[in-house]
Amino acid sequence: MGRIILGVALAIASTTTLDATGLTAFSALPLIPLFALFAWFDRIPPRELGFARGRAGDYALASGHVLFVMIALAALAYAAARIDLTGLNLPRAIRNIAIMALATFVIAIITEEGFFRGWMWAALRRRGAGSFATLVMTTVAFVLWHISFVFLSGDFHFGASDIPLFFVNATLLGLIWGLLRLGSGSIVASSAGHGVWNGLTYVLFGIGSNVGALGIRNVSLYGPEVGLYGAALNAIAAGALFRIYRAKLREIASAVSIDGDIASTDDLKCAVG
Repeated sequence: MGRIILGVALAIASTTTLDATGLTAFSALPLIPLFALFAWFDRIPPRELGFARGRAGDYALASGHVLFVMIALAALAYAAARIDLTGLNLPRAIRNIAIMALATFVIAIITEEGFFRGWMWAALRRRGAGSFATLVMTTVAFVLWHISFVFLSGDFHFGASDIPLFFVNATLLGLIWGLLRLGSGSIVASSAGHGVWNGLTYVLFGIGSNVGALGIRNVSLYGPEVGLYGAALNAIAAGALFRIYRAKLREIASAVSIDGDIASTDDLKCAVG
């Protein structure tokens, strides 16, 4: 466990340094060498790291979560007359969503998803951590890694009242993407959900307390990452994924050998069908 703690500490320290020095745009990049280095130290093969295609249904769940939250929030804001489309440039918004989603998908595979739900996930499983413990520990590390982004980044402003809900939503998102990783065996699937989430959230609703293309200013209620309704909808999505993958979680847990060693990736694949 010492190597895992060291890896997470280095990830948090390096990102905190960049956030504190005005380099938030590059704050995820240190995760790339850390991911590669620690995966090499542990001799973890690509498939065990989550470099697998996954199934079409897993990608449907990944995108379905995002669309469920975004459509519901937009509908609630519209019903409350909180949407202001006077400044909306639809073609530009669509282009920005596509660019953000694709860029996040590509980068997340080798940064956030690769480090937390790739290397850390596989390292914990190799050291005997159960499915639920692995899900919780990777989510906690994921949330801790975001602390400097909230408090030290000069690029984005978070209102004091928005910060607690940001961490609630970050926890729920960590659980959601962790469940996708566990259920699919793929960080490609979780990265796809991560990419679609960032694309739609940051363009339509804004980052932190900023206003997005939909012109919604009351982000404390309607923000996907800092809003009360966003937290409620993410909680519903997380609960649904727990139910969907519940049987699979039990099957993976039963794939632990009698002597306490974790079964190989191929054994786990056979166990979950």
